[in-house]
Amino acid sequence: MAQALCDGGMVSVNGVRAKSSRALAVGDEINLRRRNHLLTVRVLALPATRQTSRSDASSLYEILSDVILAEEPLD
Repeated sequence: MAQALCDGGMVSVNGVRAKSSRALAVGDEINLRRRNHLLTVRVLALPATRQTSRSDASSLYEILSDVILAEEPLD
């Protein structure tokens, strides 16, 4: 799913459009746009292993904003 979102141009890291292969660092801010929703998170830590449980994953980031954007009018 992450690769599809990156390929679709819906993910940016520190204000720059991100590719799925982009490495993240502690402190990076990630913007994720899906339909009329914009989520911004900050990376707090990177996992020690590739596999991370859901309960552990939530400690790796903090949500900075979660905004519902106005839908664009259809012409």
